[in-house]
Amino acid sequence: MLKLRTIVVDHTRSPFLKEGESFYLKRLRRYVKMEWIEVKPARIKKGRSDKEILATESRRIDQKLAPGDYLVPLHSTGHSFNSEELAKWLDGLSARTGICVTFLIGGPLGLSKDLLDRGHEILSLSRLTLTHEMARLLLLEQLYRAFTILRVEKYHK
Repeated sequence: MLKLRTIVVDHTRSPFLKEGESFYLKRLRRYVKMEWIEVKPARIKKGRSDKEILATESRRIDQKLAPGDYLVPLHSTGHSFNSEELAKWLDGLSARTGICVTFLIGGPLGLSKDLLDRGHEILSLSRLTLTHEMARLLLLEQLYRAFTILRVEKYHK
């Protein structure tokens, strides 16, 4: 059975987005083992470079990774799928025994180059710029949609 993990930097502050995350996590867990992990963000303060902040967050994400994780960082330069293609991609990954697909979503500064380079595949949700909190909700909704497509349920039209 396919296992999904999402590692995000910081917690979601916006109540309506947090509610949406809970909604889709609950629905997704009907189809797949789903783990949601929040890591502590690095402090953004004057005199601290973006590179240093990203390196700190990268180390915190690394601590949550397991050997053999299939890493999928989210970044605007990544591969974009339509909903049916995402479903087919997930279905293909589910054929691999014991795989854990681990999605990575950075904070306001994104993800370090190191994490992007280590990704097995980089995923883009949109060419538009999204807040990191909005990206979380969109990813969960699209994952849920993908599983309903695979199960030929009426959610996807």
